[in-house]
Amino acid sequence: MMTSVCRFCATALEHDLVDLGMSPVSNSFIRPDRAQEPEPFYPLHAFVCSNCFLVQLEEFETADKIFSDYVYFSSYSTSWLAHARKFVNEAIERFGYNSDSLVIEVASNDGYLLQYFKERDVPVLGIEPASNVAEVARAAGIETIDEFFGVALAKRLRSKGYVCDLLVGNNVLAHVPDINDFVGGLGIVLNQDGVLSMEFPHLLKLIEQTQFDTIYHEHFSYLSLSTVQKIFAHHGLQVFDVQELPTHGGSLRVYAQHAGGKHATGATVQKVLKDERAARLDSLDGYRGFSDKVLKVKADLRKFLDGAARQGKTVVGYGAPAKGNTLLNFCAVGPDVIAYTVDRNPHKQQLLLPGTHIPVHAPEKIAETRPDYVLILPWNLKDEVVEQMAGIREWGGKFVVPIPELKVIE
Repeated sequence: MMTSVCRFCATALEHDLVDLGMSPVSNSFIRPDRAQEPEPFYPLHAFVCSNCFLVQLEEFETADKIFSDYVYFSSYSTSWLAHARKFVNEAIERFGYNSDSLVIEVASNDGYLLQYFKERDVPVLGIEPASNVAEVARAAGIETIDEFFGVALAKRLRSKGYVCDLLVGNNVLAHVPDINDFVGGLGIVLNQDGVLSMEFPHLLKLIEQTQFDTIYHEHFSYLSLSTVQKIFAHHGLQVFDVQELPTHGGSLRVYAQHAGGKHATGATVQKVLKDERAARLDSLDGYRGFSDKVLKVKADLRKFLDGAARQGKTVVGYGAPAKGNTLLNFCAVGPDVIAYTVDRNPHKQQLLLPGTHIPVHAPEKIAETRPDYVLILPWNLKDEVVEQMAGIREWGGKFVVPIPELKVIE
């Protein structure tokens, strides 16, 4: 039994959500010439805290090693860029940001979002720990600091006059091993009347839709609004609004301010909290039975792949996302079953997926080999992928989506 404690409230962790066995770090892609070298695998076992209900993994690999040199670049998803631009336009309209404002984004990646504030003449600062990704942002004219964010960096920024009107963090809250240090730093760089916007995959959707593949070592925490409220309140921050988003299979965008701030709490906050209570996320009962649902997804995928092989049908993958690596490793799918996958990100092409060693090619490979089925690994981008790859229908190719349940798209 696990003997570590909750990374937020220090309660002993004794309750399982799901055990996905041993798995490599999901973005630790492998060069073909190093394929025979030993590859580290770590337990991928999610626990739920019986006190604050933060779902979390143990830390086996440091954030510094995972994120300092990174292969994920946000700008390769057209739908994500559209999402970012829409947010920028809405934020400027709602809160009135202008050339006298400052927007800071934590985990700003390649400048995918800040570029749109800059286009509107709003000053920006990015904080991105992956030096290779930060360099891409700087080359695009986005001032970027390549360090991990926490209390120490926040104090240093404030001492230099960096106090922001809008502080953004998209898909970063789950990635920080020391969540108290991270959230503690947010209030330090946030102006007294400033707004904090945080997006993260919603734990409620993960459980309802069996999104177990979003569990991987980069995601140290899995978050409900209720738990985020507790964490923010502990650090003097107050949630005043929340939006439910379709991104990443169902996310929340939480708006917060310093406690006692000028923004009134919106009705959507209570709506989402009510939904979480209805799903019993405030009780261990809400987390029981998840493992059985995960095993069914695994069985259904293996049944489909085995059946395709018996019929002489070829199956390849689309995408090389971290979630896909969790899925393929847990389901024991290798290159003997899926010959290759493709990805638009050139930083992943010509590499091997961690664990399974399935090769990654450019999307043009699919037209060359004309497979019978394309398994969409980033199922959250299903519509974007189906539109981009519509040409497979010319030879009768079909798409397959594995989650929340296996579905073949003609």
